[in-house]
Amino acid sequence: MTTPVGTARCEVAAARRPRATLVLGHGAGGGTGTPDLLALARELPEHGVTIVLVEQPWRVAGRKVAVPPPQLDLAWRAVVPALEVPGPLLVGGRSAGARVACRTARDLGAVGCVALAFPLHPPGRHGVTRVGELVEAGVPTLVVQGAKDPFGGPEEFPPEPATVATVPFADHSFRVAAAAPLTQREAVGMVVEHVRGWLRTLLR
Repeated sequence: MTTPVGTARCEVAAARRPRATLVLGHGAGGGTGTPDLLALARELPEHGVTIVLVEQPWRVAGRKVAVPPPQLDLAWRAVVPALEVPGPLLVGGRSAGARVACRTARDLGAVGCVALAFPLHPPGRHGVTRVGELVEAGVPTLVVQGAKDPFGGPEEFPPEPATVATVPFADHSFRVAAAAPLTQREAVGMVVEHVRGWLRTLLR
């Protein structure tokens, strides 16, 4: 799909009887092939939610470093309105993609936003907060955060405006140590269950 900053790529996992569509973007350190995004694309269509994974133009072009936020937003704003989505529109993403979704959710007419591993602040720099971007979403927002995320643990988020769900023992990529009392598969499964449960409440 053509955008003002290059060509984006969209992958659709369609629900048979769609109740809504969730469009998800990726982070600055990887594309749409992360375990959490793939798990959502695999599981949520069975529950009536079509998933669209959007790969930003910088990734499609083979670049290793993400472009600045204004260019991410510009591409996202071009892609999402061009999609023919069944049902209400929801937007979201992981890490940098979560920030993009929050910054644009209201303008794009989304009814909800899913922020996976929202980078509340750079590691070790607690005084630099991005909580304003959560407020900017202007729609019901779910944050799913690893308990050991150096970009901001669940307890660092304010009680409003977002709903915050925790994946215990998980880091920014929802990875868990081998000694943790839950497996990697269980950790990713918790991400899916948090999102599925929140969507069920939002869309009822």
